[in-house]
Amino acid sequence: MSTAATLDKPSSAPEGAKGTASPYITVTFRIRRFNPEVSDESTWQDFQVEIDPKERVLDGLHKIKWDMDGSLTFRRSCAHGICGSDAMRINGRNRLACKTLIKDLNPDKPITVEPIKGLTVLKDLVVDMEPFFQAYRDVMPFLITKGNEPTRERRQSAADRERFDDTTKCILCAACTSSCPVFWNDGQYFGPAAIVNAHRFIFDSRDEAGEQRLEILNDKDGVWRCRTTFNCTEACPRGIEITKAIQEVKRALITRRF
Repeated sequence: MSTAATLDKPSSAPEGAKGTASPYITVTFRIRRFNPEVSDESTWQDFQVEIDPKERVLDGLHKIKWDMDGSLTFRRSCAHGICGSDAMRINGRNRLACKTLIKDLNPDKPITVEPIKGLTVLKDLVVDMEPFFQAYRDVMPFLITKGNEPTRERRQSAADRERFDDTTKCILCAACTSSCPVFWNDGQYFGPAAIVNAHRFIFDSRDEAGEQRLEILNDKDGVWRCRTTFNCTEACPRGIEITKAIQEVKRALITRRF
């Protein structure tokens, strides 16, 4: 199925002044569509979009939804790479649509857009995130302490903070977890994102539930399922060294030092 439309150029587009070339190019967006109310099978649909190559894939999806096909369904929120809502597979790789520029994707060829893998597709590019968030909740991603409520802040040295600084960057986009072949084949695996968020508290000097979290991750569906393929690290839009964090959790389980 193919859809083509001519979009009105935005008001900010330069008028065709003599000798001034338009910055717009025509790009083919090839999107995997799925509507359970229509069919049990997904299909590919092409859209021809006039767009500035310096714009993002998210901008292209907006043009399609607003001007061509309002039924196109996808998640997005802040559009600045912070909320993690718009993770999807773009040209076969997990990325955030709001951080992926058209010019970086070889726009001379169709740009393929499909939902992330390993999670049930609800409609078009939207997947059921509940299993992902359940794994996140299971590792108790919050500070746990004992005793009486403190009368002043819990102080921490810069060195202690640095110990887990990298894993505080997670935005729960699921790009790492849905790039993991172990997760594709067994949805019971906690997945990289849950382990990263457990790491953030296991190595926090103020927390007192490290042992408890380690026992949770020592389960058959826990950290030992990792096969160190580095897919997760490559997929992370925040540049977190996920594979390194997983190895540190494994080491803590063996040595009980953290």
